[in-house]
Amino acid sequence: MKNSLSDNLKRSLGADDETDVTLKTIVDNVEEQGFGLLLMVLSLPSALPIPAAGYSTPFGILFILLGLQMLAGRHRPWLPNWAAQRKLSRPFAEKAIGTATRWLVRIEKLVHPRFKWISSPFGSRFMSFVVVVMAALMTLPIPTTNTIPAAVIFLIGVGLSEKDGLFCLGACVLGVIAIGIYTVVIYILVTQGMEGVEALKDWVKGFFSSDADQPA
Repeated sequence: MKNSLSDNLKRSLGADDETDVTLKTIVDNVEEQGFGLLLMVLSLPSALPIPAAGYSTPFGILFILLGLQMLAGRHRPWLPNWAAQRKLSRPFAEKAIGTATRWLVRIEKLVHPRFKWISSPFGSRFMSFVVVVMAALMTLPIPTTNTIPAAVIFLIGVGLSEKDGLFCLGACVLGVIAIGIYTVVIYILVTQGMEGVEALKDWVKGFFSSDADQPA
């Protein structure tokens, strides 16, 4: 019987008697499933609404490397030594996996093999291009704007793991939205500085807060 995505995520951390989890451990545990599950695991620190300061830029660079490997047609991921030895604290890793699992339980019944183009060389290379673009956005030093591109990479990982081309297309739509958001933020940053970006963030928070306060 095939393991669920949530089970595979939990298995990626290896034995629970280790204090920290190296990226090499994760790669070794997901190697047989290729890039999909690895993209899911490594995108969690930035994709989920949990504190993960300092992860986005180095992991963005790592995703660029993985995306280029996918573009080159590799079937198994490889990490340079500086990345392979990078550690995640087990409490943080387990918290991230636990949060992702709660979301996956809701969506994994909707994900299944379809739109077989995703398994073709073109599909793999197209997804790798999207991963590289999202990873490049993650490396930009713009605070609090990395969640959406990381979430796109996570969803692409889900689609690739389950060979679901329709799900991957949905992730690409979210990627287009991410590019639009970054375009607006960069324009405001160039023309108005960080004060303009903070004002935009306050406006967005106020907009959603006012909607939430409306009576049902």
